[in-house]
Amino acid sequence: MSGNAILLPLLAGAVAAGFINGLAGFGPALMALAIWLQVMPPQQAVPMVAILAIVTGLQGLWLVRRDLTRKPVRAARFLLPALIGVPIGTMLLLVVTENVIRLSIAFVMLAYGCFFALSRNMPRIREKTPVIDIFVGFIGGVMGGAASLSGVFPTMWCALRSWPRNETRAILQLFNQVILTCSALLFAWRGLYTREILMMTAISLPVAMLAAQLGIAVFRRLSDDRFRLLLIWILFAAGVLIAVRELF
Repeated sequence: MSGNAILLPLLAGAVAAGFINGLAGFGPALMALAIWLQVMPPQQAVPMVAILAIVTGLQGLWLVRRDLTRKPVRAARFLLPALIGVPIGTMLLLVVTENVIRLSIAFVMLAYGCFFALSRNMPRIREKTPVIDIFVGFIGGVMGGAASLSGVFPTMWCALRSWPRNETRAILQLFNQVILTCSALLFAWRGLYTREILMMTAISLPVAMLAAQLGIAVFRRLSDDRFRLLLIWILFAAGVLIAVRELF
């Protein structure tokens, strides 16, 4: 595909990634990959979105800076097993076919949207669940290494908990920053950051950072119900876009 033909989807993916990261503190890969996987292989798109998620996520961390150190043991239960899962995920990225990766990502997006659509009627879990926390963290690490989707399963799980909103966002955002940083380092070690990828990343980053600021501004003004509804429709649309392209 020519440079001119890829520029528009490249910038559109950057806007989507930055905006959702500023808005929710997670999910930039869900948004960017829905667009980028239409015009480039996962081996290019996934390493790029990892960098965008890291850089734009730093702005969101400032919002929850006071909540980052309140529950260090809880955060460690997610992070430590996730660090084991990251290299497993990066190996999957190198051996699994593009079609399987795209369909898997589409499935995750649709399941994610369905989860939040139904979560209002799900019970809130108040008991301590260290074993489940560890398992969810490990799966998040695998997903982060394979597709920069580290926050999907931890977010689903945390949404069932009775933790305060800022505390939940702090844990998820810290988790994503650490895991995606590790993923990006492994991508670099495996030589995935070619000159072409670095050039496209450099073009995307300023746009994504501006979009993240817009997302943060919207986050401060949205009610909880409107915030949830917005995420549901965005995730459904992204999942349907990839699924339709791969299946039909």
